[in-house]
Amino acid sequence: MSVFYLAAALFLLGTILLGLVRVLRGPGSGDRMLAAQLFGTTGVTILLLLSMTLEESALVDVALVFALLAVVAAVAFVRQHGLPEPPDTPTHRQHPESTESRESNDDR
Repeated sequence: MSVFYLAAALFLLGTILLGLVRVLRGPGSGDRMLAAQLFGTTGVTILLLLSMTLEESALVDVALVFALLAVVAAVAFVRQHGLPEPPDTPTHRQHPESTESRESNDDR
């Protein structure tokens, strides 16, 4: 069974390499952040697989720390960039009456 775990860990390492390409060439910051989340999730999974293969319980603790760091990175990204909103949300639409009321308030 340990050969299967090692093969799965190597496959996941390959997905991290593909994610690294997305981080370097990603068209937007959201794509880059999702790739960084892929690093966190896949890193935790690889550590858990290695923990089972090598029978090292300390790797589980390291995996938990990585999971917490991934959450902190996601929260920091959202706080800095904000959540993306679709273009048809009310905050993006300009209503004629709202611009007229602003202009009339400016005249007072």
